[in-house]
Amino acid sequence: MIVAGIDLGSTAIKLALVEDGVLLWHKAAPTAPGQEKIANALLAEGLSALGRAGEGVKKAVTGYGKNLMGGAEFAIDELSANCLGLFRQSGGQARSLINIGGQDVKVIQLTAQGAMSDFRMNDKCAAGCGRFFEVAARILDTPVEDFGALAATVAEPARINSTCAVFAESEIVSLMAEGVVKEKIIGGLHESVARRIAGLCAGRRLRDDVYLDGGSARNSGLLRALEDELCRDLHVLPLPQFTVALGAALAHPEA
Repeated sequence: MIVAGIDLGSTAIKLALVEDGVLLWHKAAPTAPGQEKIANALLAEGLSALGRAGEGVKKAVTGYGKNLMGGAEFAIDELSANCLGLFRQSGGQARSLINIGGQDVKVIQLTAQGAMSDFRMNDKCAAGCGRFFEVAARILDTPVEDFGALAATVAEPARINSTCAVFAESEIVSLMAEGVVKEKIIGGLHESVARRIAGLCAGRRLRDDVYLDGGSARNSGLLRALEDELCRDLHVLPLPQFTVALGAALAHPEA
């Protein structure tokens, strides 16, 4: 029996199809009105790609929009799904987790069995989250996917001090008006976000191994900046954006 893990997040809807504990297919789509319709379209696409269209599927939902998804037999909170998905994918090695979501950042400690033992979430606005990178990408007319490579060419990033997304946007516009190249601005964005996340980690002893998770974990520039700020190496799994969806599927009683 295939189990569909559906993560209805604030910026993206992620689907993971799992059978016998093995990930068969995955895909994400931008969050928009009609989340249930988007999720069902992803599900139909996935089953068709696997040559199993029309086959019965069990659904496990999580994320901010989980209550919007009808017809799901199982629901799980996002934190528990995140822990389970990451722990399984890491082969049981993960002990600390930094998840950068669309509108929040979470720092989670895991037990040796993969359960959550401690949790902290940012109380700031979206300036330290995935949504902010999307806004910055629009202002800079540069895809977020290019941020890591562009920042790698900069020796002295621009300084961005604002902790509010609105004010940080104004800083970016001002820097552009001053003729600061976008590579330096992007490097400054990475350092600014890394400082906020490091502040969230303050007072918590991050235990090896520490994993960076969420869609923003694919940004190599942010990874470098955060490793420099925390003075330690971080691990990134091959599919960091789908950890929560996978965890939801694995948590289903019939998975």
